Amino acid sequence: MLGSLHCNAVHPTTTFMTAQSDHFPQPPCPTPFNMAAHVLGHADVQPQKIAMEVLGAQTRPWTYKALKSAVLGVANGLACAGLRPGDRVLMRLGNTEDFPIAYLGAIAAGMVPVPASTQLTVPELERAAQQIAPAAILHAPGVTCPTPTCPVIQLDALRDMYTLPPAEWHMGDSNRPAYIVFTSGTSGTPRAVVHAHRAIWARRMMRDGWLGLTGQDRLLHAGAFNWTYTMGVGLMDPWSIGATALIPSEGTQIEALPDLLHRHAATIFAAAPGVYRRMLKSDTALDLPDLRHGVSAGEKLSPVVSAAFQRATGCTIHEAYGMSEVSTFISGCPARPVDAATLGYAQPGRRIAILAPEGSTPVPYDTPGVIAVHHSDPGLMLEYLNESDATQARYRGEWFITGDLGQMAPNGQLSYLGRDDDMMNAGGYRVSPLEVETALSAMPGLDAVACASVEVKPGVQVIGAFYTGPSALDDSDLRRFADSQLAHYKTPRLYVHLDQLPTSANGKVLRKGLAKLYSSLSNTASRR
Repeated sequence: MLGSLHCNAVHPTTTFMTAQSDHFPQPPCPTPFNMAAHVLGHADVQPQKIAMEVLGAQTRPWTYKALKSAVLGVANGLACAGLRPGDRVLMRLGNTEDFPIAYLGAIAAGMVPVPASTQLTVPELERAAQQIAPAAILHAPGVTCPTPTCPVIQLDALRDMYTLPPAEWHMGDSNRPAYIVFTSGTSGTPRAVVHAHRAIWARRMMRDGWLGLTGQDRLLHAGAFNWTYTMGVGLMDPWSIGATALIPSEGTQIEALPDLLHRHAATIFAAAPGVYRRMLKSDTALDLPDLRHGVSAGEKLSPVVSAAFQRATGCTIHEAYGMSEVSTFISGCPARPVDAATLGYAQPGRRIAILAPEGSTPVPYDTPGVIAVHHSDPGLMLEYLNESDATQARYRGEWFITGDLGQMAPNGQLSYLGRDDDMMNAGGYRVSPLEVETALSAMPGLDAVACASVEVKPGVQVIGAFYTGPSALDDSDLRRFADSQLAHYKTPRLYVHLDQLPTSANGKVLRKGLAKLYSSLSNTASRR
């Protein structure tokens, strides 16, 4: 049973219980292995079953047979274009089914796709391309693209590959690189996180420990194709078990989701907390007779939103906690629901611990510490690309530290206590304040700037920029400047001019004090 007691002697007559989960290891990932082959393993068993529907788009549903054929056609086409196993492929595709087909096609051929948000600006992409040195770029019209230093494969040419003769799966060591995703680190520079083919094998623990997913389910994910949450939960997980993935077409309004869930008989709904919150604004009942439950990730789910969803639908939302470096590993699930105020349990097969602030020793139960994952977890990243020091800094002995604080109860449930850094959360994306501050610091008339997450109303947090300068700047000018330098989700939603920023005795900006300062200023303004 997860969360059972571990006794560690600290005195000949004294023991304490350490906050770590029991470890029931899953079967090891087989070798040779290919992630894409695993994802589409059901295609030959149920070729005519619908694998994917893009709801609202003028496209046909994709059967498993058609999906596998297109994926292996892309694998062939990329090889014919001169790409080799191990080459990195930067994906600059829109929010269409072309995205997962190209992603799996590259992996099928042994190449390493690098998905990135369509919101990224050219300066951000230039820095990303410099980090990963892509051998090719897949590009759709209207999507920002860095100055090409390698071949660019346009969308029409990519689609022509769908009908090519199928390539063979590129099989190999499950520890070799499969894909790269970007995450923001405390340095202020997005880091390239390299994941192995075995990462998909680790997701089997999420299937039972969070999603409650079966081959008969129809899972509707509200996110865009190029979000890692959508790619994993919305597509890879259903396909790996032979279920059907439902994705709303680009431009679908959140208010339309209940009708889509009803009309397409969705049995599981996946979304970020903000989507649930906006769906439930009217607090009226939702007619979703086929829905079994919802799942949530990306940021902490408010108990108020969770309760409202249950009132509206009669269904529970099961929340998960994770990060780009290891995906989700703590959650509740239909078979094991959790208290609304906690994160959940370690998923079956996960080995986690709450460590002392310094060192690699698990703390006693009900004691705050750093959430950590064992280095043997099959979902754990290989490395930060070209950043060996940053990679090593994440490890304490046998543990990978998340940088987030929590505590574990004797029953194994974990509570979230915040970040031990100042990372912000914008609609489910982790955003470094340093990255935003660096971009804004070039704005004329601005002397100093600090950014933090602030609560603008109960349960709603946005990025706030606090700055000093001779006088307050026009908010619209600040927004235009930010939009030219940063992806939209990274841009501040409010700007506050201050005489000086709050600092510690040694001059360090106290970002956590900014949220309290904003609350104080808002309360003062409301009393006037």
